[in-house]
Amino acid sequence: MNFRRLENADLDNKTALVRVDFNVPVGEGGGITDDTRLRAAVPTIQALQKAGAKVVLLSHFGRPKGEVNPALSLGFLTEPLSALIGAPVAFCSDLTGQAARDAVNAMSPGDVLLMENTRFLPGETTNNPKLSSEVATLGDVFIHDAFSAAHRAHMSSSGLADHLPSFAGLAMERELDHLSQALEHPKSPVMAVVGGAKVSTKIDLLQNLVSKLDILVIGGGMANTFLAAKGVNVGASLCEHDLTDMARKIMAAAANASCEIMLPIDVVVAKEFKAHPESRVCTPDAVGSDEMILDAGPETVNAIADAMDRAKTLIWNGPLGAFELQPFDTATVEAALYGAKRTRKGKLVSVAGGGDTVAALNHAGASNDFTFISTAGGAFLEWMEGKALPGVKAISD
Repeated sequence: MNFRRLENADLDNKTALVRVDFNVPVGEGGGITDDTRLRAAVPTIQALQKAGAKVVLLSHFGRPKGEVNPALSLGFLTEPLSALIGAPVAFCSDLTGQAARDAVNAMSPGDVLLMENTRFLPGETTNNPKLSSEVATLGDVFIHDAFSAAHRAHMSSSGLADHLPSFAGLAMERELDHLSQALEHPKSPVMAVVGGAKVSTKIDLLQNLVSKLDILVIGGGMANTFLAAKGVNVGASLCEHDLTDMARKIMAAAANASCEIMLPIDVVVAKEFKAHPESRVCTPDAVGSDEMILDAGPETVNAIADAMDRAKTLIWNGPLGAFELQPFDTATVEAALYGAKRTRKGKLVSVAGGGDTVAALNHAGASNDFTFISTAGGAFLEWMEGKALPGVKAISD
């Protein structure tokens, strides 16, 4: 896709309003438990500093619902962010008043200023045009560097683009380039692994993907609904029986688009949903009435590996089984490691993201070898569903 890149922005002695995602996880003691989102913003911040811009950072944190909540202030992030960029980070507890204007006016090129939680403002999540106009007066240019917030039509993620020249930050640029490589301009054959508990959460995703893929692997609890749609008795397994008609429609659409759908050809079943219960491998049509399908079996994993051997592009979303409970992580781990191996050898472009995907691939030890793993969650899924994202539209040509 075509979007405006940071390298084309006029930044010297300009004030850049930068939308970042600093909605970091915090432990009981108040400390950051994972600074991934802070580190993701560092390249853009340092590029702006090098270009001679004043860097004003905007982010939400938690859900204060338009009210000031001291427990959700962003002030605690200045110290860890300063350590990451190797420069001081100032903080302003205002966003629209004179204090905000004074803080920005006092900056020199290369300075970094973190503004207070954007969701303290009542008009942030409703993209109030008056608020967008007011906040935009603080800057000369808008840089969107938070793909994870790009599916929200909020003031700080799309509204500012109505008033300022707008560009993608380096993290946003990397995300969009990889997603485009996977879905808009992929190397064929294109394969996707889609897992998870329920079909109901991924109807739009599946309907969009079958028109774009050569191979679609369906796993996890959602595979049970597709098996039931084919007349298989899945016993006590998680299954959305009310969606079997939808499953049949998706399979028919896939057939019309020449997309091969792969369902489990063998499964791992147990009578209890817990770690290390008594379990067995069987074909889907041999599941007992008191048994639950909790993972794909070894023959299914072999079939997925064979499909990866044929594919040039792999999109991964969701686990193949109840990966949180051993031994029902086996199919996810083995298939992920095989995809990582093919990627390492340069045989496969692999892009993953959304929901439990990051946790599942980290659990498998496969994350470092995938071409790209998106931590954007909802934005990744909406992109894969073919939906227009307000934050992406804001920086698109």
